[in-house]
Amino acid sequence: MSEPIVWTFDWVPKGPRGFVRDVRLRWACEEAGLAYSVRTVPFDDRGPEHLARQPFGQVPFLSDGGLEIFESGAGLLHLARKSEKLMPRDPVGEAQTLQWTIAALNSIEMVTVPWWFLEVTGAKDNHLTGWLESRLDYMESILKEREWLVADRFTVADLLMADVLRVAKVRSFGDRPATEFYVTRMTERPSFKKARADQMAHFAAADKVRS
Repeated sequence: MSEPIVWTFDWVPKGPRGFVRDVRLRWACEEAGLAYSVRTVPFDDRGPEHLARQPFGQVPFLSDGGLEIFESGAGLLHLARKSEKLMPRDPVGEAQTLQWTIAALNSIEMVTVPWWFLEVTGAKDNHLTGWLESRLDYMESILKEREWLVADRFTVADLLMADVLRVAKVRSFGDRPATEFYVTRMTERPSFKKARADQMAHFAAADKVRS
C-alpha cells in the first residue's frame, strides 16, 4: 500500500492556523493509522506547479501512488476507501457515510463559509443568518438522536462535519447543546489533537524561517 502525501502551504498567517484544511487529511490518516508525510507549496507564489495539482490555488491536495487528488472532501473519501476505520464496508454503511460527508460540504459548509465571510468583513445585515440558523437547528435535531452520523461508529463523515462545525463563531448564537457536545467529543479525540498540533507546529516552524 502506498504512503499518502498531504500537501499544504509552507506558511500561512496566524489567523487561519489550526483550520487550514490539510488538518482534515492529517486527522483521517491519524484515525486510520496510515503512515503519511506532509509536503508544502509556497503560500506567497502559487505558480504553475501548484495550479497543475490544485487548479484553484488552494490546499490541501493529496498524492497517493500514481493518484493526485484535490479538494479535502475527495481526499477524505479516498482515504476512507483505504481503511474501514473511516468508512464501513457494507453497502448501507458506505452509502450513509457518503451522504453525510457530502452533506457536511454541500448543506452545512456551503452556508457557514459565506456567512463567516460576511461576518468578518463587517456586513451590517448578514442575510445568510436565517439560512445558517435553519441548517444548524436541523443538525441539532439529528445530533439529539444519535451519537454518530452513521450507525454506531465514528466515520469520516463525523470527522468532516465536526471540522466544519468547530469554527466557534459559527456556533456562537442559539442554544444547541447536542451540537456542542458532538463537537467537543470529536475534537477531544487524540487523533484530532495530534493532527491540529502538528499543523500548528508546522506553521510555527515556518515563522522562524521567514524571520
